Formats: sequence, C-alpha cells, structure tokens
Amino acid sequence: MTKAEIVAEISKQTGVEREKALKIVEAFMVTVKEQVVAGEDIFLRGFGTFTTKTRAQKVGRLIKENKSVVVPEHKIPYFKPCEEFKAQLMK
Repeated sequence: MTKAEIVAEISKQTGVEREKALKIVEAFMVTVKEQVVAGEDIFLRGFGTFTTKTRAQKVGRLIKENKSVVVPEHKIPYFKPCEEFKAQLMK
C-alpha cells in the first residue's frame, strides 16, 4: 500500500477531504521521524511502538574487493507491534 492509497482510504473512512488527509498523514510521518531521531519512543496504544535499536560494531565483507571492513555501531529505526496487532497477524 502506498501513501496515496493510505490517504485515499483515510479520506473514504472519515469523510475528510483528500488534501486534509494527506496533510495529516504527512504531519504524522514527520512527527514520528523527528521524535525517533531525537531519541524519543512513540507509543501508540493498540498499534505499537516506534523506537531505535543500536546495532553493535561488526566486521563485514566487500565481496568484489575481497576485503574485510569494520561496520561501526549505529542506530536503526524499529517498529514493534503491540500484542493485539501480533495476534491479528497470527490468525
């Protein structure tokens, strides 16, 4: 599903104009990104949590050059669905 499809579905379900639904969806995405980058976790009850995880330093390989390289410790964005959400997926 694309962002345009999400906007269309929200517009259909709520009766809100597409332009307003698009602004809301974009504002939500910007807010989530800004807060996660700032180190804040976002908890959405009944949906899940947006957070960051820290990946440890490791040794990787450049196959074309046949060399080992060190991949430094770094953070990645992470979404953890709530138990309700997981249960719905298991059905």
